[in-house]
Amino acid sequence: MKKTLSLMLAMVMILALAACGQSAAPAAAPTPAPAKEEAPAAPADPMEELIAAAKAEGELVVYGSCEEEYLAAACQNFEKLYGIKTTYQRLSTGEVPAKIEEENGKPSADVWFGGTNNPYDGLAAKGFLDNSYVPMNASHLTKDIYKDPNGYWYGIYTGLLGFMVNTDELTRMNLEAPQSWDDLLKPEYKGLIWLSNYQTAGTPKLVANLMIQLKGHDEGIKYLCDLDKNVQVYTKSGSGPSKNVGTGECVIGIGFLHDGITQIVDNGYENVKLVVPSDGTACEIGPVAIFKGAAHPNAAHLFMEYALSPDCVELAAQHGSYQFLVIDNAQQPQAAKDFGLDPGLVWDGYDFAKAVSDTEQNVKDVMEAIAASGADTGEDRFKTS
Repeated sequence: MKKTLSLMLAMVMILALAACGQSAAPAAAPTPAPAKEEAPAAPADPMEELIAAAKAEGELVVYGSCEEEYLAAACQNFEKLYGIKTTYQRLSTGEVPAKIEEENGKPSADVWFGGTNNPYDGLAAKGFLDNSYVPMNASHLTKDIYKDPNGYWYGIYTGLLGFMVNTDELTRMNLEAPQSWDDLLKPEYKGLIWLSNYQTAGTPKLVANLMIQLKGHDEGIKYLCDLDKNVQVYTKSGSGPSKNVGTGECVIGIGFLHDGITQIVDNGYENVKLVVPSDGTACEIGPVAIFKGAAHPNAAHLFMEYALSPDCVELAAQHGSYQFLVIDNAQQPQAAKDFGLDPGLVWDGYDFAKAVSDTEQNVKDVMEAIAASGADTGEDRFKTS
């Protein structure tokens, strides 16, 4: 009996020890759930960042040398699109450099819009334009010639140089319309021709560069002195002659032919005819640029992007400016097509780079030669206002 009881106690102890061993075994660790990968942050949109920075500045000041109606529309639309207070002033391409040079690094405006590129080149050479910003929309320019090689300005339009004539007046005087630059020297055109002032406008600077490149320096200067004998008035602005052809006050105006389209299409002067010179012509490039030391640099950068977009350039044809556009995502004005003012008509020998380096000296040489010839160079003839 005692032996049986001892065996039973031993069995109980063995089972108890086994149960203790099982409870002491560590529980298996749970398998962790796979960690969720965080999505990479979306890259910042540079245009959105630029818009925010420009809005923080809250203001922009523009000097414009295109026609005032287009300038006003472009600036008002910029203000509407971005909520940035935009003020503007229309100045000729001769007035802007004089004002900026006088301000000497503390410009009263942020950007320069429109006009002809020659005065822009001169201001850039003197260190008054800023080339630190490369606009994203410059990728839409159709040719390299439509931007400054050093990035000081970018083109928004181009326009052909030529003649605008009043057909009624020519018929009355029994005269044919001039077809070439050399034709303008004919004695029967004495007192009938208007050009703009070499010292206040960009248009005659282009005329001087073209004649000197076509004929050589000395012959080109001689030609311009001979042309001066037939010129009645030199207007302050490059578009001045075109505005007086329809009325007959000016019979033959030298200028950009899109200004003639404005007189025909918008002002109803059906007696105005456009002539592309048969012996070669050149074109203007209407740029946009930022003044060095601009008080509102981000707003200026944003305006540069805007100026190179359809939002801006397509306003031109809606406001009396019919230049060919130079970005590939904008619609060309139908009137420019209808009148055949294709930029491909530019003389293929015209050297834009040489014009940049020579303009200032060419203008000086022309004015000195005209004065030396004994011609009237007073303000009654060479208008400054």
